Amino acid sequence: MSEGSLVRKHSLAWTVPAYTIMVVYTVLTLGPLIWLFYSSFKPHPEIVRNIFSLPKSLDFTNYEVAWVRGNLGIYFVNSVIYTSIATALTTLFALSAGYALAKFGYKIAAVVYAFFIMGLLVTPHSVLVPLFVLETSTNIDNTRLGVILPYIAFGLPFLVYLATSYIRGIPDELEQAALCDGADHLQIFWRIIAPVAKPVTATMIIFSFINNWNEFVFVFVLTSDKMLRSLPVGINAFAAGLTRNYGLQFAALVIGTFPMIIFYIFFHEQIARGFAAGAVKG
Repeated sequence: MSEGSLVRKHSLAWTVPAYTIMVVYTVLTLGPLIWLFYSSFKPHPEIVRNIFSLPKSLDFTNYEVAWVRGNLGIYFVNSVIYTSIATALTTLFALSAGYALAKFGYKIAAVVYAFFIMGLLVTPHSVLVPLFVLETSTNIDNTRLGVILPYIAFGLPFLVYLATSYIRGIPDELEQAALCDGADHLQIFWRIIAPVAKPVTATMIIFSFINNWNEFVFVFVLTSDKMLRSLPVGINAFAAGLTRNYGLQFAALVIGTFPMIIFYIFFHEQIARGFAAGAVKG
């Protein structure tokens, strides 16, 4: 048997299992989403009769009722506010910290960076009680500020890691040339570091946006006013009161899920390129 035949057989032996695993994973991932989507158009009795059947018609009644009765419009706006502000500030702070930690050469930089990395080990559930007590004592509980600040704090460690790893790979000659031309560090950050770091910045924005949009625990614990709740918390409360109407539950879940799916479809290449670039630079 020729060497070429052996190579082809060896390649085929790896290719078939690999594609089989990918196909099975795709079916297991997309199957529930497709079922959730078409089931959201079915009335409750039709779902109970045959849970896997296709809807007889595209009836948007479930969406209309869920949107109005569940106050999902208000929750949607709150999610946009929390997510947009927290994502913008977290990305800006992380990029600034990454520049300082990677390029300023302070002796304490390694210690500060280690503290950020240690933040990856802290889970939201482990600090909920002291965080609630702290916000209550400072009178920022049950406010939008009280939600946004924890979003920023828990989003910083990983984003600082990404930014620092990437910026370390930017040649020092660019910064030195700018300093020789009379630029200060703020000008260097905006005119050199930020433009060069666009790939990892895009990844940071997308990663932070998805995490903040799907966040549940902080809003649930730190807010009591229904008008301050985010979409995940609002959908949970709405669905909990509709244990006998699956159609409305499915419609509410689609409203909360599909914005992130559409967002990921459009920007998944940016995520891959940003992580790959950060790995190479780091």
